[in-house]
Amino acid sequence: MVGALLIRWAVLAGAFAVTAWFLAGMDVSGGAWGYIWVSALFGIVNAIIGTILRVLTFPLTLLTLGLFSVVVNALLEITDGLTNRLEIDEFWWTAIWGAVTLSIASVVIDLVVRKALDLGR
Repeated sequence: MVGALLIRWAVLAGAFAVTAWFLAGMDVSGGAWGYIWVSALFGIVNAIIGTILRVLTFPLTLLTLGLFSVVVNALLEITDGLTNRLEIDEFWWTAIWGAVTLSIASVVIDLVVRKALDLGR
């Protein structure tokens, strides 16, 4: 169980690296440890505040057929406020595109890691 958590943490750190490389308005400082720190902080923020926001905005998410969930996923801005290792230049474009890019990168990296771990067995 701890191993799976560490793998998910590394996948999220890798997704942050891809997202920071892809988006000009997002920067993570501190090298590899910076990505690990930001991914851990983002995971905590997403688990606590993200859950509360998803419950509170559920009717709006239903009305917009799920599109409002992209705004909720832009919790990158909250993480940016909590650490000096993550810099996002503006909420609307960078945080929204960052949330979309982070989601896609996480899924792709997770699939690659799962496939690599399955091949190793």
